[in-house]
Amino acid sequence: MNKIKEANFNEGNFERANLKKSNFKEDNLKKSNLIGAEFIKYNLKESNFEGANLHGAHFISFGQLSKVKTLHNTKLNGDILKSLKEKHLTLFE
Repeated sequence: MNKIKEANFNEGNFERANLKKSNFKEDNLKKSNLIGAEFIKYNLKESNFEGANLHGAHFISFGQLSKVKTLHNTKLNGDILKSLKEKHLTLFE
């Protein structure tokens, strides 16, 4: 897995990017555009996704998103958003 420690991707554009084997552990993805991005074998632990747009992101899992630092104002598809709010409401505060 590739890793740039604590990188700042604030407002980064990853639209339809192939993020296979990406390690975003503790990275800042605040307000990033991740529309349609493909997440395969990735690590999101303690990442900041505040205000990020994850609509249409592929292969992104409930398990990985439940480990992020924040999802405050993050745009997500309906089913995963609903499940995360039911079980991990503090991520959205």
